[in-house]
Amino acid sequence: MKNKKIFFIIFTFLLFIILIVILANYSFGADQKLVNTMKKAFEQIQDWLIKLATPAAAVAVGVGVFMKKFSFGDEERMRIGKKLIKSTLFSYAFILAVDLILSAIKSLI
Repeated sequence: MKNKKIFFIIFTFLLFIILIVILANYSFGADQKLVNTMKKAFEQIQDWLIKLATPAAAVAVGVGVFMKKFSFGDEERMRIGKKLIKSTLFSYAFILAVDLILSAIKSLI
C-alpha cells in the first residue's frame, strides 16, 4: 500500500512537470524569459535524475545479488534479494521509458 502511494506521488509529480513544460509553449501571457528559464531548469533536473538513477540502480542490484548470494539458505533473504533485483530493474526501465517519451514529445514540439 505504501509503495502504491509513493508511486502515485512520483507519477503525479512527473505528469505535472510534463504538463508545465508542454503547456509553457502555448501560454499566451507568459514572459518568454521565465518560460525558457523553467524549461532549462526542468531539463537540468531531468538530466540529473537520469545520471543519478544509473548508479543507484547498479548499487541496488548489487545489494540484491549479495543478499541472495550470502543468504546461506535462508528462504526469506533469497526472496527479498530477488524482489529487490526485479523491482530495481523495473524502476530503472520505467525511468528510461519516461526519458524516451519526453524526448519524443520534445521532438514533436
